[in-house]
Amino acid sequence: METSLDLGIGDMTCASCVARVERALKKVPGVQSASVNLATETARITYTADADMEAKLRRAVRDAGYLPRTQAEAEASQDLSPWAGFLPVALGLVLSAPLLLPMFIGFFSPHSTWMLPAPLQFLLATPVQFVLGARFYRAGWHAVLARSGNMDLLVAIGTTAAWSLSVWLWLTAAPGEMPHVYFEASAVVITLVLLGKWLEARTKRQATAAIRALQALRPATAHLLRRDGEIDVPVAEVLVGDQLVVRPGERIPVDGRVLEGRSQVDESLLTGEPLPVAKEPEAPLTGGAVNGEGRLVMQVQAVGAETALARIIRLVEDAQAVKAPVQRLVDQVSAVFVPVVLVIALATLLAWLALGLPMETALLRAVAVLVIACPCALGLATPAAIMAGTGVAAKYGILIKDAEALETAHQVDVVAFDKTGTLTIGRPQLTRTEAVDGDAARWLAVAASLQSGSEHPLAEAVRSAAKQQGLALATVANLQAVPGRGSQGDVDGRAMVMGSVRWMEALAVDLGPLVGLARSMQAEGATVSYLAERQGAGHLARAVFAFSDEPKPGAAEAIAELRRRHIRPVMISGDNRGAAEAMARRIGLKPEEGEVLAEVLPGDKADQVRRLQQGGHTVAMVGDGVNDAPALAAANVGIAMGQGTDVAMQAAGITLMRGDPRLVAAALDLSRRTVHKIRQNLFWAFAYNVAGIPLAALGYLNPVLAGAAMALSSVSVMGNALLLKRWGAGENRGR
Repeated sequence: METSLDLGIGDMTCASCVARVERALKKVPGVQSASVNLATETARITYTADADMEAKLRRAVRDAGYLPRTQAEAEASQDLSPWAGFLPVALGLVLSAPLLLPMFIGFFSPHSTWMLPAPLQFLLATPVQFVLGARFYRAGWHAVLARSGNMDLLVAIGTTAAWSLSVWLWLTAAPGEMPHVYFEASAVVITLVLLGKWLEARTKRQATAAIRALQALRPATAHLLRRDGEIDVPVAEVLVGDQLVVRPGERIPVDGRVLEGRSQVDESLLTGEPLPVAKEPEAPLTGGAVNGEGRLVMQVQAVGAETALARIIRLVEDAQAVKAPVQRLVDQVSAVFVPVVLVIALATLLAWLALGLPMETALLRAVAVLVIACPCALGLATPAAIMAGTGVAAKYGILIKDAEALETAHQVDVVAFDKTGTLTIGRPQLTRTEAVDGDAARWLAVAASLQSGSEHPLAEAVRSAAKQQGLALATVANLQAVPGRGSQGDVDGRAMVMGSVRWMEALAVDLGPLVGLARSMQAEGATVSYLAERQGAGHLARAVFAFSDEPKPGAAEAIAELRRRHIRPVMISGDNRGAAEAMARRIGLKPEEGEVLAEVLPGDKADQVRRLQQGGHTVAMVGDGVNDAPALAAANVGIAMGQGTDVAMQAAGITLMRGDPRLVAAALDLSRRTVHKIRQNLFWAFAYNVAGIPLAALGYLNPVLAGAAMALSSVSVMGNALLLKRWGAGENRGR
């Protein structure tokens, strides 16, 4: 049996580290796959069940030269203050500033030749090089042992070369001579790299704020209601079926339903819904939401990992842990990047020596190549944007299950909607009953009896109408549901069938005078079902029922928004064509242009999606029911409505917690913007190295400037990704 584990990993610095950790994890016997994310500093490992596997994986990470962390340790590192880890940077700045003083004096007074004495420079630079820079030596040495390279190795080699050259020039200088040394290069480069890594870590904590905000919604205690009163218990001890009290202003501890009381509940951090939702007896409650002014007594229906909040957190974590397809290409490039840079640096040194430059000048240019080529920005470009995009999406009730869905969604040019529960409210009402013999109530009772075991919305509407009229239901024998068609069984000894027009036609039912009534109902936009009785070898219609549903608020606006974005909307429905087209026109769809696919059986929805794909389209399917799951899986991007079934949510790559169709366009827009940020980051990361390495090799960048540019590149990539946090659902429509 396969299982998965999320493992925190510390001390990673660049994309080469990612590749090395993945190789180390995949070498552990039993590991099926391992995916390491530099931005979140986590690894997602899939392996065959083994009681000692976690210990083996942690040992593999440590042997590779990195620090394995538990989930609690990883979360604690995210909760640090904004200035956490700044002390080494501050010490580096204090020690390096005097070394830069001659440079600043020379800038304002070009003829000045003042310099700090070499011994003093040595005393300032050496602690920076070997104490503050010790982390680069440790990590670089582990990379050498693993026969690979990383950012730390480049920094260690480059700064050691500059420091060693300075010591050699100092010790070999003639007595009384003031040698020109380069201690400032080694010390400032290390300080700038430390500053860049600190800024990068601080930005990462901002990018993971969405996860921490969701985790903070979990209250620590709950008020358990017992016969002898209320007692406070840890939420971890709450059981399904318990009764809890939720006081005004408190967070709801777990999922359940209201038993007593009325209130307004704020679910904004879970669903993105800005307005409080009214709650009364039998209404559902979601753990993490904030109760308003009323006292509620609730019955627990889900705890722990089964709550909606836990599932939301799991979906967001999954999306941030799994690599986007483009990242795999970046990782392949990064795997050979460091060895190539070492070769270029050596070639730079030898070429300038061959051209007659002094050893110190040639060495400094090689050092600049090593420093500027660190592949930090390359490793952060994609995961940083994915992390920011999925985080801001969760804030607005858009849960992105995996990075691949986010990367693919921007290509969607056709959105196929299921009708019932997606574009419509999904609670149809029985609006008209016509019987052959005029006894509509009698046949309504028979129909309600026949539909007693069905969960279909139309069956529920029939039962509701019978209950309102106070009709008594009969016992049904041999009851059988026929998916996509209806139900059949024996009611009071009579063999009855109830279902769609298509099923009646397949059974060759004699519809008699009900045909004209049914057609007029369909022309008015109603969904029609027949009740028929088996007589001999055939069937005779007894009654016809008309059902109506209402469009969801925002359905028409959602269709219009997709059109503004040049995305074609399509509705897939099992209804007869007349009813489907009537509803389609109410929300702005154009049946005459093929935007309505009617009379589609549940099992055929996936085939309709494939036909659209065969026409050269990238298709997103939006649905909410069990019968939508195959179509959601077949689509390029599956989008499930959050109030739908778990099966639909598992099959979909994106879940809309509010079930608002307007969020479909918002999700596609966020995907477009995230992919745009990924492309921007990758362009600048590659362009930075393509331009920076030749400039350093030609002598236009000294090591100090190269170190500053390298640190700035990583911070700029993270900062650019964080601009996604300014995105808002519903903003910039039509752009």
